[in-house]
Amino acid sequence: MIYFDQAASSFPKPPEVGEAMVEAVNQIGANPGRGGHQLARKAADIVSQTRETAATLFGINDPKKALFYPNATAALNQAIKGLPWSSGDHVIASNFEHNSIRRPLEYIKNQYGVNVTYVSWNYDDDEFIKQVNRAVTKETKLIAMTHASNVTGSVLPIERVAANVKDDIPLLVDASQTAGHLSINMQEMKINMLAFPGHKGLLGPQGTGMLLVNGDLDLNPVNHGGTGSFSETPDQPSQWPERLEAGTLNTPGIAGLNAAFTSYEKRKDRNVPRETILCKRLAKSLQEIDGVHCYANSENPQNMPIVAFNVLNVPSQEIAMVLDSHYDIAVRGGLHCSPLTHEALNTTAQGVIRASLSKYNTDEEVDRFLEAIHEIVGSYKLL
Repeated sequence: MIYFDQAASSFPKPPEVGEAMVEAVNQIGANPGRGGHQLARKAADIVSQTRETAATLFGINDPKKALFYPNATAALNQAIKGLPWSSGDHVIASNFEHNSIRRPLEYIKNQYGVNVTYVSWNYDDDEFIKQVNRAVTKETKLIAMTHASNVTGSVLPIERVAANVKDDIPLLVDASQTAGHLSINMQEMKINMLAFPGHKGLLGPQGTGMLLVNGDLDLNPVNHGGTGSFSETPDQPSQWPERLEAGTLNTPGIAGLNAAFTSYEKRKDRNVPRETILCKRLAKSLQEIDGVHCYANSENPQNMPIVAFNVLNVPSQEIAMVLDSHYDIAVRGGLHCSPLTHEALNTTAQGVIRASLSKYNTDEEVDRFLEAIHEIVGSYKLL
C-alpha cells in the first residue's frame, strides 16, 4: 500500500522505535516511580531521560515540566482546563483550530463564561497579526493556536504572535503537525506551553504525547490520583511533574518516543525535510490537472508535507474510498476534526482529500498517486 496519511499517524516508524518498546515490555516491564527495585529504577530512568531529551530538543529550562500524556488532545485539555478561569476572561484562537483546541475552549466558555475570539487566518501574516492585536483586551488570559493547519498544512506566524502580545498573556501552541518537521525552541519563540503527539511528524508510537511548560506558569491538575510518591497527602502533590501526571505512565510508549527523538535529532535534512520536497512536487503536479482544486499554497517550503484538494464536485470521502479500494492508496477524506477550517475554505459539504507524506515516501509513490488521480478525474468527467 502507498501510505499518504502521515498527518493522521506516521507509518512506518524508524526500526529503533519498535525495538525500544519491545525492550521496555520484555526486559523491564516495571512501573516507574512505584518501587525501589532495579526494574522500577530502569523504567524511571527511561521516563527521566525522555523528559530531558524533550527539554533539550524543544528549549525549556526544567525537564520536570516536560509532561507525558496519551496524546496531544489530553495535553491540550490539561493546558486549557488547568488554568484558573473566571467569568469574563478572554481567549484568542484561530479559525483553523483542530477540535482538540476548539472543544476545550468551548467547554470553558460554557462552564465559566469565558469569551473566545477566533481570528481569521487568510494566509496573510501581516493581516493576521493585526487581527490578533485588535482582539487583545485587558481580559485576555490566553492565546491558544495551532502551529500549522492539520487540513492544509499552512503554518501560522506563531513567532510574530508571541512578539506582538504582552508578556503576561501566555501562549499555548498546538504543534501536532509541526513537531518533527520544524525546529521549535520555546524560549527563543516565547512559547509558554507546547503540546504535541509522538505518533505524527516525530515518527513515534501512538498513545504518546507531551505538554511542555516554560517558566513559572502554574496549572491545576485535570486528573487526580496516584503518583508513586507523596502518598501521605490526600491532595495532589504540588511538585512537578507529579502534580500533573496521575496514574501509571506508558513506559513502553515513552521508550519508543525517546527513540523517535533520537532518530529525529540525527536527521541530516531537518532544515528542509525530503518529504517537503516530495510534497512540493506532488502539489505542483496536482494543480496542473484540470478538475483538481488545491487549497492553500502547498508549494510553500514552510508548509507541512500536506496537500489538501478536491476532485470536481465529488465528495472527498468517495475519492478516498476509490483510492483505497482500487489503487491501494491511503489518504484521508472528510472534515478532519476541524470544522472552522472547512467553513473558511467553503468545503463543509464536500470535505477535502488530504495527502500527507513522511520521509519514508518515495518519488515512485508520488508518480503512482498522480497517475491514479488522472484516471479518477477522467472517469468522473465521463459520468
